[in-house]
Amino acid sequence: MLEQAKRWELYPIAPTDFLDDSPENPILLQILYNRGLRTPEQISDFLNGEDAVQDNPFRLKDMAVAVQRILRAIAEAETICVYGDFDADGITATALLVSALQQAGARVGSYIPDRVDEGYGLNVEAVERISQQAHLLVTVDCGIRSIEEVAIAGQMGLDVIITDHHSVGVELPPALAVINPRRRDDPTSFESLAGVGVAYRLAQAVLRAVAQDPAFALTEEQATECELQLLDLVALGTIADMMPLAGENRSLVRRGLAQLSQGQRVGLFALMEVAGMQPSGVDSSTVSYRLAPRINAAGRLSNAQLAYDLLRADEYSQAYDLAAQLEAMNRERQQLTVDAQNLAEQQLGDIASAPPAILITASPEFRSGIVGLVAGRLADQYYRPAVVVEQGPETSRGSVRSIDEFDITAALDKIGHLLVRHGGHSRAAGFTVANERYDEFVLALTQLAEEGLGAIPDLRPRMWVDAEVAWDDLTWALQAQLARLEPLGQANEPPRLLVQGCRVRSARAVGGGKHLKLVLDGYPGSGVLDGIGFGQGGQASLLNADERLDITFQLEVNEWQGRRSLQLNVQDLRTSASK
Repeated sequence: MLEQAKRWELYPIAPTDFLDDSPENPILLQILYNRGLRTPEQISDFLNGEDAVQDNPFRLKDMAVAVQRILRAIAEAETICVYGDFDADGITATALLVSALQQAGARVGSYIPDRVDEGYGLNVEAVERISQQAHLLVTVDCGIRSIEEVAIAGQMGLDVIITDHHSVGVELPPALAVINPRRRDDPTSFESLAGVGVAYRLAQAVLRAVAQDPAFALTEEQATECELQLLDLVALGTIADMMPLAGENRSLVRRGLAQLSQGQRVGLFALMEVAGMQPSGVDSSTVSYRLAPRINAAGRLSNAQLAYDLLRADEYSQAYDLAAQLEAMNRERQQLTVDAQNLAEQQLGDIASAPPAILITASPEFRSGIVGLVAGRLADQYYRPAVVVEQGPETSRGSVRSIDEFDITAALDKIGHLLVRHGGHSRAAGFTVANERYDEFVLALTQLAEEGLGAIPDLRPRMWVDAEVAWDDLTWALQAQLARLEPLGQANEPPRLLVQGCRVRSARAVGGGKHLKLVLDGYPGSGVLDGIGFGQGGQASLLNADERLDITFQLEVNEWQGRRSLQLNVQDLRTSASK
């Protein structure tokens, strides 16, 4: 008998009056109810495209102070340095803000630290170099916990504006302005913005202020056009950083994907070409699985400047050469990740039947650009927080991926006195630890994990199922309704449906035994659909023809050699009690 690998949680059925108040498809309405929508107006805004692009960016705390200082820098021809991060969110944020400030008339350059030599965030050596050339430093996607570095910058005569979206510590850095929607005193509802989203709001505010001041040459029409042209970078960075695609982010990403589909940014057009993509086919999934990894590859294996140069390229020949380099790096990154994961699993040993509360593995062979990917794979495989540490001569740097039941940043805050630095989100974080404190750190973090997770009797991933449907509901008409939920992603995931008692016509392993290929029907004489269960190839030998299954799945379109067909992307399955 097959038992499900995850805990299935079926959302409560929407109230009758909610379903009756709208002419929309009832399955679609149930999914929207699950997403927290309660009124016809909210449903209409969600489906028809609420436009948060025009929201007032000056509502963000410290925005007016930041804009005033930037306008002064433009007027006095001071040099501005935009200091970014080496992941896709930071790279897109850097390219976006540099482009906007140049459009506004600023003298501006960029600085993206090297992942290996400098690590994440502001560092004193970089600040010192920047202070010799610039008057104003603006961070994007970093800086919120750089207390000492910002203080030193001030001593060097460098004004600092922080824009970030990471968790705020006990103390704010002593910057001229700190723009972070996660600030406790921020009055907006922008808290889910990516780093590139915060940078976009600053860019908007600067462009609008410059356009309204006759002392500057930018017109309101030019400012508006620039705002819209930057949205492709907002979509790329937001999706890559796995930010919730709900509310404001949904609106920004929807507009950004439309901008991406036009193929106007030379660098991204070239990247799509080497990745075998057409701009017209870009959606949140292709950004997440095809564009973002290639952008990230530069910072993981070399220097993020390569990806930044691609996003800023004007000439196609230059852009294509950069894109080809990123393509090669991404292939290398894939192999390095597999090798590192194999090493990590060798260190962990046979833990499949009884994983510890937290997985911790360390080696000097791990590369800093790969540790986060390996930690993510381990966390997904064992459903435990996973720590992967690159050991250095004096300090070691780690990356953590966690699970819903364990807030990793809160845990690191509790033992922050053992660390050189740390930061992140509830599910993902990074840290640096001195080697002489490493063992103490491992012991303390393990104890926190055991205290937080040890009392949970059935620690399996929870999978929320949007609705139970009948086999005959699985039609092209339903697929068309579900397509209206795009863009899909975090907090607006592809809807999961449940069918009970469907029948196995055939089952086999494909993809070298990794994946499960199914042919299913609902009952004798019903329509037949294919199913694919990624990573579930081991189930094939356990399934017999005519066996009845309950399956959770995502209804999707499979395109192969010009043929389009409906397919069930099987998330989990179990032997059915239905006969």
